[in-house]
Amino acid sequence: MPEGDTVFRVARRLNQAFAGDVLTRADLRWPGLSTASLIGMRTLEVAPRGKHILHRLGSGWTIHSHLRMDGMWRLVAADKAGPLRDPAIRAVVGSASWVAIGRRLGVLDLVRTSDEAILVGHLGPDLLGPGWDADQADLAVVNLAASPLGIAEALLDQRNLAGAGTVWTSEALFVARLNPWAPAATLNRERLRAVVGWLHRLLALNVEHAVQSSTGDRRPGRETYVYGRHNRPCRRCGTPIGADPLSTAAEARVIFHCPSCQTPSRLSTSR
Repeated sequence: MPEGDTVFRVARRLNQAFAGDVLTRADLRWPGLSTASLIGMRTLEVAPRGKHILHRLGSGWTIHSHLRMDGMWRLVAADKAGPLRDPAIRAVVGSASWVAIGRRLGVLDLVRTSDEAILVGHLGPDLLGPGWDADQADLAVVNLAASPLGIAEALLDQRNLAGAGTVWTSEALFVARLNPWAPAATLNRERLRAVVGWLHRLLALNVEHAVQSSTGDRRPGRETYVYGRHNRPCRRCGTPIGADPLSTAAEARVIFHCPSCQTPSRLSTSR
């Protein structure tokens, strides 16, 4: 699933292409939305909210999308768009200059802009939001401290803070030397604040780059500390990197970690 930095870049490209322009194409190939008439409406902005994309129109409507695992928005010049008959296409939104093609989108909605909270109101502080500051970071820490989940699952719970996925959760926990399964509620506030700070920095550093990197090296095989490096040596201690599901659930996500650097014995659990 794309991380918050990837979604941020997608929304920014869409905003640069459409903000201020009138829609000349609008084909939402989604149950209940196929008859929506949006042609002639002007785009106010396309904004990210965590992993959600909000295409706001001057008419008071918002096209909401979520990429989930395989979704994508691709921009093409309007005169090169063609008939677009691919069955994987879920949405086509265009202006006189650009056409955005939404393929394999995980979620697509059309709601009144005033009702956006129905779709994104549950989200916690946005790691890449324009309002992110010390108060937002503190709120994220409070949310995590109240979570009944292990710290990795708590960070992935978008209700606590929005934008983190398994890539940056794995990397931030490694840098912060936190065991992914340590109960979030047992960690002291300084450790929670540190991992939230690392998440924010990692996402912010990568919004300008298509190749994600936590190490600062974007060459193949050198981009990350633990993510995608199962059984390869830890960059700190040489222990083979582990890749394990966060729970016993069939849909449990896999987290990458160093079994030595991130052992429970290395944690401080005093509050």
